[in-house]
Amino acid sequence: MTSSYSARSRAIEPFHVMALLARANELQALGRDVIHLEIGEPDFTTAAPIVAAGQAALAAGHTRYTAARGLPQLREAIAGFYKQRYQLSIDPERVLITPGGSGALLLASSLLVDPGKHWLLADPGYPCNRHFLRLVEGAAQLVPVGADVRYQLTPDLVERHWDQDSVGALVASPANPTGTLLNRDELAGLSAALKARGGHLVVDEIYHGLTYGTDAASVLEVDDSAFVLNSFSKYFGMTGWRLGWLVAPEVAVPELEKLAQNLYISAPTMAQHAALACFEPATLGILEARRAEFARRRDFLLPALRELGFGIAVEPEGAFYLYADISAFGGDAFAFCQHMLETEFVAITPGLDFGRHQAGHHVRFAYTQDLPQLEAAVERIARGLQSWQG
Repeated sequence: MTSSYSARSRAIEPFHVMALLARANELQALGRDVIHLEIGEPDFTTAAPIVAAGQAALAAGHTRYTAARGLPQLREAIAGFYKQRYQLSIDPERVLITPGGSGALLLASSLLVDPGKHWLLADPGYPCNRHFLRLVEGAAQLVPVGADVRYQLTPDLVERHWDQDSVGALVASPANPTGTLLNRDELAGLSAALKARGGHLVVDEIYHGLTYGTDAASVLEVDDSAFVLNSFSKYFGMTGWRLGWLVAPEVAVPELEKLAQNLYISAPTMAQHAALACFEPATLGILEARRAEFARRRDFLLPALRELGFGIAVEPEGAFYLYADISAFGGDAFAFCQHMLETEFVAITPGLDFGRHQAGHHVRFAYTQDLPQLEAAVERIARGLQSWQG
């Protein structure tokens, strides 16, 4: 009986898209050609230099635990990357290597959130953020945001929603599911608003590197005391390797290291050795070519969906998602996603997975398939709209 399980477990919601993914897999097993636009995973395999570095690490016997904070040479490489990309001097001692970006979020939420306390989060936003807070007996105070603020928290929203139990805010730039960015001035404004209230600023920079026509600013350019979550999954294409990092203020590192020792001992050793190849010029060249390909996909899919009648009020500047309003078609977003899957074999994600604010009439498209697949998907969706009776 689930009633005998913990309240925290029962309070954490499943991904609604997983039911659609399971059905998509069933349809594929029956021979249907399903186009997957629902899962936020790049379609590219890990770049060859990274794979080769991982294979070399295994051959050399690098299969033991590392220190809880991670390989010193990888932390130094990440610090060097901040110097190269953002002109920031980050002490490698402030970098902790984690099992995916999720591991970084687990450390930050465990350190900063006491039971009953909460962070402000934009709604819509990535669902695991609020679920991790529940896991540590804290909570997410979801702040409804729309196109008028580009789906991001602002200093004014912080002021309006802050209360006696607030201890910080978590923002994402680029954001999932909307792809919007916070520029340097906006990050500085949020930092000032939170510092005035004694709160912490935590920034998810997991999609840094995947921006189009602009570069994402790191919060560390304006606030050296902020906590930064990042990952090797998206830009670096290492989803299955489960590797991320956290940059924290120097004073927080001993406590975070203690938590890491107890929560997961260390991040995967082979993945850490493989990730050393991420920062080599040849690898970065491959990754930049992939970024250009994602830009081409966005530039095709965005106008194509708008032409069909989807409402996309804000052009995404990063990540690989389009968050679209289906109000023009009527009906419920989950039913809409079911219809497109069952009739046209196109899998997309319902807005319910990203919060509560207007979630029932939004869907997310992930442009993680090549252009021919996206073109076919648009044709199928256009046909599906003709049979949709919302």
